[in-house]
Amino acid sequence: MEYRRLGGSGLKLSALSYGSWVTFSFQLAEESAAGIMKAAYDAGVNFFDNAEAYASGASETIMGRVLSKMGWGRDTYCVSSKVYWGGELPTQRGLSRKHIHDGCHAALERLQVDYLDLFFCH
Repeated sequence: MEYRRLGGSGLKLSALSYGSWVTFSFQLAEESAAGIMKAAYDAGVNFFDNAEAYASGASETIMGRVLSKMGWGRDTYCVSSKVYWGGELPTQRGLSRKHIHDGCHAALERLQVDYLDLFFCH
């Protein structure tokens, strides 16, 4: 696997990432997701991407359960999430300080991690 530095941060990410935009929940159950994530990790992928809007949070929940079960060292992979389209209510979408805060903490819970390596606000 080829790795590239993320800007001036020094963080080395795999040239390919594993994202779950339209696959988790709607097309892949947890067992299938686990097999694919393991194959990606075994091939050198160290960057797993998600967002609060993917399957209304179910995608992050599935990825979090898989990450928890795999037992990979947290220092061996990076995980990201994105915030903006969280829900229907005015406080559940957009880029207000409140929604960014709430969206980040909700992502941490769903992904079952102590921190996010990258958090995109768009």
